[in-house]
Amino acid sequence: MTKDILPRLRRFTASRFSPEGEYGLHLTAGVAMLLIATAVFAHMAGAVVAGAPITQLDVEVANWLHAHARANDGLRGFLLVLTHVHGTPGILAMALLVGIWLFRRGQRYWILALVASVPGGQILNVLLKHTFERARPHFVEPILELSTYSFPSGHAMGATVLYGFIACYAARHARSWWGRVLPFVLALLMVATVAFSRMYLGVHYLSDVLAAAAEGCGWLAICIAGAATLNRRKRARARLAGRPVEPQDI
Repeated sequence: MTKDILPRLRRFTASRFSPEGEYGLHLTAGVAMLLIATAVFAHMAGAVVAGAPITQLDVEVANWLHAHARANDGLRGFLLVLTHVHGTPGILAMALLVGIWLFRRGQRYWILALVASVPGGQILNVLLKHTFERARPHFVEPILELSTYSFPSGHAMGATVLYGFIACYAARHARSWWGRVLPFVLALLMVATVAFSRMYLGVHYLSDVLAAAAEGCGWLAICIAGAATLNRRKRARARLAGRPVEPQDI
């Protein structure tokens, strides 16, 4: 019995880490990223609910940034424009442009991943906001006033899934290691800038944007892994049926 189980376990493990196959390395990496991101998000959420020391840090950082923002018209104006561009309408508009570009290139499964990750991520974020119902930072003279909940940040989450998606697509089609690394560096800079704008303008705490980034990474990973699995399964079925196999989309 043990002799039969061990070879099967080895084959199963090898297939999970193989770049080929329907359920290979792409799905393993996606699930691993989802689990890590979920653990980080759960830790942040638990700390916020329990009033852990990070919530005191949240308040201190928020007060310091608010005082700085009131005295710096130039940076405040730039970040106001940036934050409005990355609201829900702006993120969806940019995602639509990316989707049109992918459609013209015949990238059907990338489009599926885009729809699941960006609009789907926005819906997920709203559900999480109403789950935790955390109030936004409060100031006597606020720069922005919003009536929605604070945790996790929708702007940071939207930027994470959108720019993360673009980075994944660019890296997937790059021909050099530098071409695979640079998109993620640029995406990280954009996400960090959008997240900073939300804190600087006094509408989010530090833990809000950190949790949103974790949420976005996990959601994007499983969306791309899921679309890739569907693509690979379709190609596998075509091979078994003796039909022509389309080039791998994602």
